[in-house]
This record gives sequence, C-alpha cells and structure tokens, in this order.
Amino acid sequence: MSFYKEDVYVDWIDQLASKDYVVIDNYLSSSLLNAVVHFFTDRLAEDDLKKAGIGSLGDHTINKNVRGDYVYWLSKENDDSLSEFFEQSQEFIQKIKRYCFLSISDFECHLAYYPIGTGYKKHLDQFKGRDNRILSFVLYLNENWKMGDGGELIIHEAHKEIKIAPLNNRLILFNSATVVHEVAQTNQPRKSITGWMLNNPVGLGFLG
Repeated sequence: MSFYKEDVYVDWIDQLASKDYVVIDNYLSSSLLNAVVHFFTDRLAEDDLKKAGIGSLGDHTINKNVRGDYVYWLSKENDDSLSEFFEQSQEFIQKIKRYCFLSISDFECHLAYYPIGTGYKKHLDQFKGRDNRILSFVLYLNENWKMGDGGELIIHEAHKEIKIAPLNNRLILFNSATVVHEVAQTNQPRKSITGWMLNNPVGLGFLG
C-alpha cells in the first residue's frame, strides 16, 4: 500500500526539480502526526534533546549566535514507535530516485527544538569539503502557529527572499547544495523533524 498516488508524487517532484524546493501541506495522516507529536513531547519531557552545533567531524563547534536549536537524532532501530514515519520517508525517497535519477542511498534526521529567541543564520546544508547531503527536508510540528510567532524558513534567492511559515504538518524539501536559507528568530518555541537524503549510508559522510 502506497502513502500517496503516483501522480501526487510526480507533481511534488516536478516542483522540486523546477524550483529546487517544494512545500507540501498536510503531509502526514492525522494518526501518524499525532504519534510523531507525542514522541516529540516525550523526548522533551525526558530532556533528551541536546544543544546542536555547526560544522562536521573535527570542525564541529557550538555557537549559539549562529544556531540556537536543540536536537535528538532519530534511529530506525531504536525509535520503533516512528516506524511508519520512516516507511513513508523511504517511499518518498524511492520516488525521487526513480524520477530524478539521484543516487540517494540513505537518510538521517533529528528532532529540532528552537526555544524562544533563537534561530539559525543564513547557510547551506552542505559542509565544507563534503557533498554527502543531496536533499534537505523539514517537517514542522507547530500546532496553532500564527503570524508573529516567528521561526519561518527564509530561502534566499538572487533578488528576493521567500519566507515560509512553519505550519503544523507542513513538509519542505529542498536542494542541500544550492538553497541558501535561514531560520528566523522564534517568538514561540519551534518544533520540527529535520533531515537529509544522503549519497552515502549514514556514518560514511566523510567519504563524500
């Protein structure tokens, strides 16, 4: 059983190919969304999220002036209550591989929590000297978000900025190497699952 019809996937992938990003609303079913939100709430209550850094491997540092979120890395093996989310992600990846001829071999993702007054300054999702990340994705989990709450994703193009609200159950997928973006300062806590589709298996990014 497929999560979406083939023509729906094709439409999303066409938008991604033409603009380097696509915005998809109401991505998860209501039952799966509730399960994901419940899992996030539990991880926060257990204080499982840790301060995120910037850079990779030996260049990894903590810089609160650049990036203010806290993260919890998800694992298909350990976080089995999210198995349906991983299955849906894998199905989407297979469609992208089929229609875009991309050599995606794996994906990784984490919970991301931005407290009030934090953000993430303008950047690309490719690390210096590494090209392991092909596509980035963000699934927002912000119930009752409204104008003024902040935390928008701002995409920087040559002559304009595109501001995308972090609405609950909204998925954004974009090219990791070309889409310059930032997270606007939050006026309310901001929650998401953030991840990357990779051209090497998880853990082998240093080979990219």
